[in-house]
Amino acid sequence: MKPTEAVRQAYARINAETRQPIWIAKVPEDVAMSQAAALEAHPEAASKPLYGLTFAVKDNIDVAGMPTTAACPAYAYTPDKNAHVVDQLQAAGAILVGKTNMDQFATGLVGTRSPYGACSSVFNQDYISGGSSSGSAVAVALNQVDFSLGTDTAGSGRVPAGFNNLIGLKPTRGLISATGVVPACRTLDCVSIFSRQAATALKVLQAAAKPDPTDFLSRPLVASKGAAWPPTKLRLGIPKASQLEFFGDTEAEKLYRASIERFTKLGATIVEFDFAPFRQAADLLYSGPWVAERLAAIEAFATAHEADMNPVVAKIILGARKYTAVDTYRSIYRLADLRTLTETQWPHMDAMLLPTTGTTFTHAQVAEDPIGRNTQLGYYTNFVNLLDLSALAIPAGFRPNGLPFGVTLIAPAMAEESLTATAQAFLNEPAATPLPNGFVEVAVLGAHLTGMPLNHQLTSRGAYLRETTRTSPEYRFYALANSTPPKPGLEFSPGMNGPGIQW
Repeated sequence: MKPTEAVRQAYARINAETRQPIWIAKVPEDVAMSQAAALEAHPEAASKPLYGLTFAVKDNIDVAGMPTTAACPAYAYTPDKNAHVVDQLQAAGAILVGKTNMDQFATGLVGTRSPYGACSSVFNQDYISGGSSSGSAVAVALNQVDFSLGTDTAGSGRVPAGFNNLIGLKPTRGLISATGVVPACRTLDCVSIFSRQAATALKVLQAAAKPDPTDFLSRPLVASKGAAWPPTKLRLGIPKASQLEFFGDTEAEKLYRASIERFTKLGATIVEFDFAPFRQAADLLYSGPWVAERLAAIEAFATAHEADMNPVVAKIILGARKYTAVDTYRSIYRLADLRTLTETQWPHMDAMLLPTTGTTFTHAQVAEDPIGRNTQLGYYTNFVNLLDLSALAIPAGFRPNGLPFGVTLIAPAMAEESLTATAQAFLNEPAATPLPNGFVEVAVLGAHLTGMPLNHQLTSRGAYLRETTRTSPEYRFYALANSTPPKPGLEFSPGMNGPGIQW
C-alpha cells in the first residue's frame, strides 16, 4: 500500500486499542502523514529498502524533540537529535510512529516494571508480555507498526518475541550503533528488532547496521559465515536432557521437542552439547560487575532519585554498590575461562536450538516473586551477549491454552543472514534473502517434489526446500506422452480459473 495509507492504518489501529499501555509518546499523526506524503511525492524513494514501513522505538532510544524517559518520568530529557539508528532507518524510507513502553531502565525480562502500566501477551491479558522491550513487541504483534526496535542485554529482545509469536533478532554486539541509546550495560547492550517475518528483520538490520565513529563498540556488518545454512547441512546443537529446564511447563517441553523434530525433517543433524559453561556464564550477568555497569550508567540519578524508581529496579541497580574492583576483575577472568570452554563446543555444531524461555508467567505469578520469576526467564538468554553471539527468536507453535511458544537459534557473531535463512526454512516463510555464494534457486514440479521419486537428485546435492508455492490459476498440468516415467508439462490457458499447480 502507499505510505500514506500505511500510516493511516497504523494510527487507526493504535487509536482502537484501549487495553494495552503500549505507547509512552507518539509522533503526531499529521507529522507522520506528512513524512509519508513526502515519500510518495518522490518516485525514486520507492527504491529505498524500508520504503513506507512504519516503526516504533523503545523509549530508551532518542528521537529529536521527543522526551526519552527509559520508563522513569523523573529521568526524562528531550534530545536535540536522533539516535544513530533512527537516522539510518528514516534514511532507508521507514516512518516513525512513536516510542514504546518498557521495563524501567531496561532492567527486567517481564514487562511489568513500568510506571506507565504493564503490557500483556496479546494472546491472554492475564499473562505477561515479556520485557524489557514490552511495548515494542506488543505494537508489532497487534499490527500497529511493521517493525520495532527494542534493546537486548539479557534477553529483552527475545523474551517478548517468544510471548507474542514474533521474530526477535538480537544482532551481534556493535552492528547497530548504540549512540543515542540510554545504556543498561554499555559493553553488552544491543539494539534489537521485532517483526512478523524473518526477512523483514534482516532487511531492517541491513539498513540500520552502519558504522558509527561516535560509538567505540561499533563494527561493520560482514557477510554471514553461513555456518548454519542450509538446513540440509545444519548441525544443530541441543543441551543434554539433564540440562534442559522447563520449570514444570510440560506443554513448552512438548513444543520444544516438536521443533527439534521439524528441523530433523528439514535435514538437520541434531547433536547434544554441554550447556553447563554457557549457563555458568549466564549466572555472571546479575551477580558481578555487569550489575555495577548498570549503576555506572545512571549512578548520579539513582542516588538522588531512588524514591522515583521502580522498587525492584532500584533494588537491583543500587545493589551493585557492594561490588569492588577486585570483584570486577575476578568476574572478567571467570568469563574468559568460560568463553574458552564454550568455544570447544562450536566445532561440533553450527547453531544452538534452545527454548526462548522454559515457561511463561501470569502477572500474579510475577508479583509473587518478581526477581525469581525474572531469573527463570533468563535461563536460556543471559549468556548470549556476554559471549558475543548472535541470536534469532522465532515462533514455534502454541500451547493448548492458546499461548505461543518460541525457540531461539544462536550462533557465533556475524551469523545473522544464515540464521535468518534457517528460520525461513523452519517457518516455511517465502525466502527473501540473497542466496549465499555457490547456490542457485531452482523451481521444480512433478517427480522432483518433496516425497517424490526424483527428489533425492536435489537433496543429495545439498538442496533444501525454501518454499512451496503454486502457479497462477491459468495453468494446466499434463503428463507428456512417450516418456518413462511420464514427464510433467504445463500449458498456459488464459481465462482458466483452476487451483494452480504446486511447485
